[in-house]
Amino acid sequence: MMGRNFKENLRNELDYQGLTVKELGAKTGIPVATLDCYLGARATVPSVEAAFKIAQALQVSVEYLVIGDASSSEKAQKKHFREAQKLVQIIENLSHEQCKVILNLINAFKNSDIHSFH
Repeated sequence: MMGRNFKENLRNELDYQGLTVKELGAKTGIPVATLDCYLGARATVPSVEAAFKIAQALQVSVEYLVIGDASSSEKAQKKHFREAQKLVQIIENLSHEQCKVILNLINAFKNSDIHSFH
């Protein structure tokens, strides 16, 4: 049986990623009403299949959702994801020309020796 922290870990991850229950439902194919049961006062425990779908959609491990302890690689992945989200938010507010300049910089960086930038 899954840990009693699944509800809190799922809620925290949704908040962290800025996702709604409806968006998670669309990603997983799990009905919103079912997801609400996992997050509600009674905190229904999902099946292993449902937990796997949720973890896959959120790009975390089932273990993380159950136990709440991310491995060091998951922590690094989450940090990278958070940084990428910040970049996207900044880029969304740039002009087309500014985006072209950023893209050129990214390509130059990608094609160069990364150690020369440290």
